Amino acid sequence: MREEYIYAVARVRGKEQKLLSAPVMDSLVSASGVGDALRILSDHGWGEGEVTVSGIDEMFKAERKKTWEFIGELVKDMSVFDVFLYANDYHNLKAAVKETARMETRDSVFIDRSECTIDAETIRRALKDHDYGSLPEEMAPVAAEALDVLLHTGDGQLADIIVDRAALARIREAGAKSDNEIIRMYAELTVACANIKTAIRSCLMKKDKAFLNRALAPCDSLDVADLAQAASESTDAIYEYLGRTTYAEAVPEIRKSPSAFERWCDNLMIRKIRPEIHHPFTIGPLAAYILARDNEIKCVRMILSGKVNDLSVDSIRERVRETYV
Repeated sequence: MREEYIYAVARVRGKEQKLLSAPVMDSLVSASGVGDALRILSDHGWGEGEVTVSGIDEMFKAERKKTWEFIGELVKDMSVFDVFLYANDYHNLKAAVKETARMETRDSVFIDRSECTIDAETIRRALKDHDYGSLPEEMAPVAAEALDVLLHTGDGQLADIIVDRAALARIREAGAKSDNEIIRMYAELTVACANIKTAIRSCLMKKDKAFLNRALAPCDSLDVADLAQAASESTDAIYEYLGRTTYAEAVPEIRKSPSAFERWCDNLMIRKIRPEIHHPFTIGPLAAYILARDNEIKCVRMILSGKVNDLSVDSIRERVRETYV
C-alpha cells in the first residue's frame, strides 16, 4: 500500500509548487481591479487564454475540473474521495426537490457531474417520476421525505433541513469508515462547523428545541443535545457551551460575524492538513491537495467578487483564508 502512493504523492508534490502562495494571494488583493487580478491569475496558469469578468464562473469550473482530472490520473478507485463530493450531491437534491414541487426548471443551479458522485439528471428524474430506485440507498428516503414535506406543507426551510442533515450524516458516515486521518478529520470538522452555524442561526431566528434537534447532525466533537439546549436559550448559552469544547477558540470569531467564523473554520482545516506536505506514503497528501485546491478556489472567488463589487482592499483582505503552501 505504501508503494502504491509513492508515485502519486511525488506527482502531488509537483502540483503543490503551483498552488497560490500567501504573497500571490496578497498581490491579488492589492490588484488595481478585477482585470489586473485576472492577469495575475493567468500568469499562474489559471484559465485558458484571456479571462474576462463574464468568464469568471467558467474559469472556476475549469479549475475544479483540473483538480479532479489530476487526481483521477493517480488513483484507480476515486470513491475514496467521495466524501468531498457528497455536499454537492445533496445540493443537487435540494434543487431537484424545489424544482419538482414548484414545476420550474433552472439548470444553472445544478452542480456538474464531474463534481458529484451521482448525476443531477438522475436525481431530477427520480423526483419527477417519484421513483427513487435509481438513487443511492442513503439518499432515496431523504428525497421522498423532503419532496413530500414541500408538497404538503410548502415549508421550504423544513425540506432544506431534512436534506442538509442527511448530507452531514452521509459525510460523517464516510469519514468514520475511512482509514485515513485527513478524511476522518474533514468529515468531523465539516459536520461540527455546520452544526455550530445552524445553532447560531436558529437561535437568532428564535427556533425551539424541537427544531434544533431535527436540524443538528450527530458528531463526536460536540454533544448536539447540549448544543440544541444552549441554542434554544440564547447566544451567550451557545458561547458558554462551546467554551467547554475543542471549539472554544472559535467563540471570538462567532461574536464578530458569521463570515469571520466561516473563515476560522476554513483556516483550521488548512492548519490540520498542512502536515501532509511531509507525509509521502499514504493517500493523505492527495486528500490534502484536494482540500487545498478547494480552499484556493474559494479564496480567489472571494477576492474577485470583492474586486467586482468595488470593496476596499482591507475589506477583501479580511475575507482571505490561509494558504496551504
